[in-house]
Amino acid sequence: MKQWIFSSLDVLGPTAVSAFLVYALVILYTRIFGLRSFSKMSSFDFAMTVAVGTLLSSTIINKSPSVLQSGVALLSLYFLQFVVAILRRKLSWFSKSVDNQPLLLMEGPKILQENLRKAQLSEDDLRSKLREANVLNYQQVKAVVFETTGDVSVLHTDKENPLDWDILKNVKRA
Repeated sequence: MKQWIFSSLDVLGPTAVSAFLVYALVILYTRIFGLRSFSKMSSFDFAMTVAVGTLLSSTIINKSPSVLQSGVALLSLYFLQFVVAILRRKLSWFSKSVDNQPLLLMEGPKILQENLRKAQLSEDDLRSKLREANVLNYQQVKAVVFETTGDVSVLHTDKENPLDWDILKNVKRA
């Protein structure tokens, strides 16, 4: 029971040093490769964030992988994400193969049931997102989009500033 709660000093010291070194590497790599490293703009970005977190935790808690091995793995992940970001920007076919396409869930006050099914969302999920966006009635909704990251964007109607439909460019409709 004691070993489950307490650790010996010969384990705690290396754990603290590993945490410090790996954390410093993450800061360094993020400064070199940019804040995109932790964005959630695409599913690939999200996967990068999860992979970095997993690598950090395994390096800090376990003896293997070593800090050096983790540093190389982190550098590889950052570099891979950097390359993918460039390819996504320059090659539309690559972007389409890596990224999910946003999906329209509501067009005005109309709920698009088929798209809700494609997104594997229920009407309760949708209503929850509408409440989070302070929607008081369906007539206020201009569009609801299930984004590539899994986020839901709610666009409201505004008589003074109508929706520019170009904002919905590349959003998959019903």
